[in-house]
Amino acid sequence: MRNLDFTPLYRSAIGFDRLFNQMEKSVTNANAGYPPYNIEQQDEHHYRITMAVAGFAEEQLDITQQQNKLIVRGTRENTKEEAQYLYQGIAERDFERKFQLADYVKVVGAEMENGLLHIDLEREIPEEQKPRKIAINGQRLIETE
Repeated sequence: MRNLDFTPLYRSAIGFDRLFNQMEKSVTNANAGYPPYNIEQQDEHHYRITMAVAGFAEEQLDITQQQNKLIVRGTRENTKEEAQYLYQGIAERDFERKFQLADYVKVVGAEMENGLLHIDLEREIPEEQKPRKIAINGQRLIETE
């Protein structure tokens, strides 16, 4: 695995420390492989995260959005006794997967289908943040209270 050192960037880039911290976390994420997932961009403002959660029931999954962070947790109950495996290739463990969301991206729905968890996201840009055309007519805009 490649180690990246962002220290030189901290000295010359002011106000980007949050971005560098996120990059460091993504590089050093030890649990990056479980469970596997896809991120699909369906159009300019719609996205879908698909996670392979075979063996988990809907009630064992928890999806939470906190500001710009999406957290998906899977918790299994240990109700069956320990088996003696000759080979165990199916991961039967709890997980927590975190996704950093861009501004104005929110979860609009989730569904389970054939062991796949689909989480639909949408970017809703507020009207005041959208670009607007300014007429060129030589008059100044005057705001009234």
